[in-house]
Amino acid sequence: MSAQAILDLPARRPSRRPASRRPQRSHGAPVTRNGLIADFLAICELDPEIEALRAPADPAEFDIGDGMIAHVADFEIVRDGTPYLMDVLTDEDLAKHPMRAAALHGIAAADGRLFTIETAASIRAEPRFTTIRLIMACKRTPVTAGDRVRILHQLDENGTMRLVDCASAVMNTADGVAAVLALACEGLIAVDISRPILPETQVRRRRLPYTDPFGF
Repeated sequence: MSAQAILDLPARRPSRRPASRRPQRSHGAPVTRNGLIADFLAICELDPEIEALRAPADPAEFDIGDGMIAHVADFEIVRDGTPYLMDVLTDEDLAKHPMRAAALHGIAAADGRLFTIETAASIRAEPRFTTIRLIMACKRTPVTAGDRVRILHQLDENGTMRLVDCASAVMNTADGVAAVLALACEGLIAVDISRPILPETQVRRRRLPYTDPFGF
């Protein structure tokens, strides 16, 4: 057969087999209870409204309709003088929790302490989750004594400031914003964690976790 004849032959294409769909794999890291607890504790550390935290909480009794049930919550926190009982659960644990239905409608222990359940949906809600991560990433930033005094002094003088203005007082640390956020990790500065980290993010002095002998 001549070369021209071969070229004139109709092209034969191999029959295609229907593509089999492979099960999609989740590339995200699995949500673990330990991971959620670590994120929850980071929130408590940076939330200026949380005055105290205890783990585990003292035992409590709840009336769930079918009778009283005893339960020891993971945490007891005090916010603005009000105690709260909290369990930190994965979605799988939530499905088996004995007070899941009652917690959805709001429930309090017999002694008056309110009970809530924190899950990945609430703990890792945005923009707070990213804000917490950005602040905690600055935890090991070294802040010189001079920068520390200048940052805190101008907050004492001006009250609430924009993050970008507060960072302008830094002279020795390479990253002024990181220096301010490092002091937030120490509990010296309160940052609005409900919003993204922006130039206009509000920062202020935080109440000292110990008694100030000088009354400043």
